[in-house]
Amino acid sequence: MCPLASGSKGNAVFVSTGDTAVLVDAGLSGVEIQRRLDTIGERPEHLKAIVITHEHTDHVKGAGILSRRFDIPVFITRDTWRACSNLGKIDRLEFFEVGTEFTVGDMTVTPFSISHDARDPAGLTLACGGKKIGLATDLGLANSLVKYHLSGSNALYLESNHDPRMLDNGPYPWHLKQRIKGRHGHLSNMDARDLVAELHHGDLSHLVLAHLSEENNCPDKAAAEVAKGLNGSDTALYVAGPDRPGEMIRL
Repeated sequence: MCPLASGSKGNAVFVSTGDTAVLVDAGLSGVEIQRRLDTIGERPEHLKAIVITHEHTDHVKGAGILSRRFDIPVFITRDTWRACSNLGKIDRLEFFEVGTEFTVGDMTVTPFSISHDARDPAGLTLACGGKKIGLATDLGLANSLVKYHLSGSNALYLESNHDPRMLDNGPYPWHLKQRIKGRHGHLSNMDARDLVAELHHGDLSHLVLAHLSEENNCPDKAAAEVAKGLNGSDTALYVAGPDRPGEMIRL
């Protein structure tokens, strides 16, 4: 797994089993996603799927052009597809339903419902060969369904969007602050810490913090707070950023 970009400017995560490579979200321009894939030694024509979690522009911006240019199928829910206004014509659409697993090559993808202000938003787990990656960004709360699906993951890619004090004292208008803090908004560093504390287990080897707000958070604050949920374990902790790919994580 390698985060190509994370944050309000765009989101994309590369995941590969070795035989099957997919992109989870494509929220940068097609050219920029190609450039970042090249940076990590990967090529878009090798992708077997682009899996879309929800319709916000920072998750879908480059999906249409990549699909057309490289003949990559786009996996998306029907409601999310109907809510997308800027993908253009896509010949290889594969509709999935939240709550029903599907396969891409030798990878099993399980989408689950999350709480966010989108039409049909999904978190995902991706599994192969006894290893499991859990991804959940853009969620206002971590309910029992989210915890159930993410439990037992060997690597987690989790939202740690804002520091509440920075958000309260920051430049955003009141209504936007309320949206971010609400049940359909984004997890704070403290929310992420508490979720990690519940999900942590002996085989959780990697934790990536994602979708940090550039205005209302900073990597050091997020890492320091969420690390408390790891309780001194040797789980490797990373923070994904907006401007360059992160480290390639191998399970």
